[in-house]
Amino acid sequence: MTLFQEFKSEEVLAAVLRVLKAKEILTDDELVAQMASTDSANPGQGARMVAKAWLDPVYKSQMLTNGTRAAEMIGIPMLGMPPLGVLENVGNIHNLVVCTLCSCYPRAVLGYPPYWFKSATYRSRAVRDPRGLLAEFNTTLADNVIINVVDSTADYRWMVLPQRPEGTDGWSEEQLAKIVTLGDMIGVSLPRA
Repeated sequence: MTLFQEFKSEEVLAAVLRVLKAKEILTDDELVAQMASTDSANPGQGARMVAKAWLDPVYKSQMLTNGTRAAEMIGIPMLGMPPLGVLENVGNIHNLVVCTLCSCYPRAVLGYPPYWFKSATYRSRAVRDPRGLLAEFNTTLADNVIINVVDSTADYRWMVLPQRPEGTDGWSEEQLAKIVTLGDMIGVSLPRA
C-alpha cells in the first residue's frame, strides 16, 4: 500500500488546505468564495452567453476570441479557472466536446458535468464514432456535416456556440437562453425553437 492510499481523500484535501493557508496562498474567505462560486455555476450561465452571442455580434466576436473574458463580461466569475475556448457550429461544421483522459469540463459556465460526460463509453465513442454517439442523443446531422471532436484538457476548457435555430427571430435574450441546453453547449444536441 502506498502512502497516498493510506489517507482518505478528505484528509489529503485538509492537509493541502493547511499548507496553502500556512504559506498565505489561500485564505478561508477565498476558499469559501470559490466553493460558493463553483456550487452556484449551472448550464443557465452558458446559455446566457449563447443567447447574448446570438443577438450581439460584438459579444459573439469576444466570446469566440476569449471565452473567459466573455464570461466575465456578463458576471460569471472565472478567477482561477482554466481558459475557456468557444467553438462555433456553423454551416457544415459541428463541434463535439470531450475530455478523453478524464472529465475536464468548463464548470464555471456549465456547472457540474453530466454523468455521461465522465464515462469511458462517452469519451471513447466521441473519438471513435462521433456520428453514432450523436445518434444515441437523437442528434442526426447531414452527411456533409463535418464533426470536429475537440478535447478539453486541464489547461484549456471548451464549450460550443450552437447555431441559432430557425423560427427564433424577434426573440429576447431571455427567451433564447431558455431553449439552450447543456447538451447543445457540449455538442451532443441542437437547440430547438
